[in-house]
Amino acid sequence: MLENKKILFVSVSFFNYEKIIKNKLEQRGAIVDLYDERPSNSIFIKGLLRIKRDAYALQIKKYYSNILEEVKNKKYDYFLLIKGEVIPIYFIKMVKELNPGIVLIYYNFDSFYNNPNALDFLPLFDHNFTFDTEDAEKYNLNFRPLFYSDDYEKIRLEKQENKTNYDIAFIGTAHSDRYLISEGVSKEAKKIGLKHFAYYYSQGRSVFLFKKLFDKSFKKFDYKKLSFNSLSHSQIIDIYKSCNYILDINHPSQKGLTMRTFEALGAGKKLITTNTEIAKYKIFESGNVLLIDRNTVKLEPDFFKSSRVDFDDQTLYAMSIDGWIDNIFFIKAQMPKWF
Repeated sequence: MLENKKILFVSVSFFNYEKIIKNKLEQRGAIVDLYDERPSNSIFIKGLLRIKRDAYALQIKKYYSNILEEVKNKKYDYFLLIKGEVIPIYFIKMVKELNPGIVLIYYNFDSFYNNPNALDFLPLFDHNFTFDTEDAEKYNLNFRPLFYSDDYEKIRLEKQENKTNYDIAFIGTAHSDRYLISEGVSKEAKKIGLKHFAYYYSQGRSVFLFKKLFDKSFKKFDYKKLSFNSLSHSQIIDIYKSCNYILDINHPSQKGLTMRTFEALGAGKKLITTNTEIAKYKIFESGNVLLIDRNTVKLEPDFFKSSRVDFDDQTLYAMSIDGWIDNIFFIKAQMPKWF
């Protein structure tokens, strides 16, 4: 149903996932024009857009005026927006005006508490989705969790379990209490004879030093364990291939399940997570998920002794990028029940 459909796709840049979505849409026959939602992804501009967006208003207007100039003579079937952190309302209205009959789809992988700008334009969209169960209920939106991409499915199908370099792996941006929890898991893992690997990423030295001044959890951070280079997609895939358990540490203020959740389970790995929301989901009942207390980190040895349980095809499809696309484009809106 996406064959030859033209899609205008605007998204924040989030670890190349927007490109993975674009590529999958194109594989399915769509013609996609992708634009970064932010005029710039520099550390300074990202911070400015979150704290004082008005100070960058002229640059935002110029950026979106240039996009309109590029797309004004094209006719789109769909407009897909992910997050909507800075996009001006006039741009959305103009896209609708230029494309009579266009279907507007919005998806948010953040909470509206962190991204209140999006609340202003929700009425303009035909279909609104969020990965947060509370936001879905509060704002009467469609609920749709995140997904795993095809590369993680390949790991599961290739069955890499016996080619491990370590047992537990954590990959994540350094924020909140992540370092303390991950190091706590490392200590617990050693007690039961397991190897733990962690990759802590920071956007820059100045960002890290600023956080260290104002965030008490960063005062205990071992600077030598920090990296200022983000891992490529292929490097992350290699790490997944080299372990059997993935550690997921959600931000304390975030309730939706992370991308890491579905990547781990889609790759055929068992998941260790701090996100208490997962206990509401049917996937938690599989025995493939260990929920740990972020305040008192403890590992259950029996979890590492039991074998992983295969998910049924319907559940795997629902968690996949194809399931995500089919869901938000209403190609196959009925998914297996998440709860």
